[in-house]
Amino acid sequence: MLMNASKTIREFAIEIPNATRVFEELKIDYCCGGNQPLDEACREKGLGVDTVLQRLQTTGSTATEEIRDVESLPLTKLINLIVEKHHVFTRNELVRLTSLLDKVCSVHGTNHPELSSIKSQFQFLQAELEPHMMKEEQILFPYITRLEAAAVENQMAPFAPFGEVRNPIAVMMREHEAAGEILKTIRELSKDFATPEDGCFSYQTLYTALEEFEKDLHQHIHLENNILFPRSLEMQEKVPPA
Repeated sequence: MLMNASKTIREFAIEIPNATRVFEELKIDYCCGGNQPLDEACREKGLGVDTVLQRLQTTGSTATEEIRDVESLPLTKLINLIVEKHHVFTRNELVRLTSLLDKVCSVHGTNHPELSSIKSQFQFLQAELEPHMMKEEQILFPYITRLEAAAVENQMAPFAPFGEVRNPIAVMMREHEAAGEILKTIRELSKDFATPEDGCFSYQTLYTALEEFEKDLHQHIHLENNILFPRSLEMQEKVPPA
């Protein structure tokens, strides 16, 4: 691909396998903030754009075939990947992290009042994500699956109680943005997940797990915002309305 720094972060994330790993390390928002040009994001972060472009080129050339294939998966298989990998991980970690937060807050909450704020923010995040994933699994994803089947079989689009697929997609993207803002707040409160000197092993485990949760959710949102949703919108345009 053309390594043009004026292209958006989203374009690099889609076109270069493993680019999201680079963006994660550099703390460049590639999921909700993916429409920003790369050179602009580099200026804001104080990063050398040529160095970032070189890293992107290197990581793209070393990516596995599995990573390369994600962008070209049929939508049904992409949905299965999102649900089986990311939704399952998210639900499991919501339970695990709630327990860890309770434990660490009970031991270290007095000396580290920011833990109470982190716990509150995580509760907000859980309240956002649980119904969000349910709406995707019960409403949006089944419709996209039927839409893809209609396209393959040259049939009319299935009936949609929500009108067009762009309507629930717009709702999901707004909810993604809300979740992203909560993640940013948690990172700020934890000072980039830096365990304090008096932090025990559970404290360290909590911050490590929160950072891994953040990385997975970024990747999860990237697959939806930057790949699944745009391709679903394109497919809607090609299928005759019912």
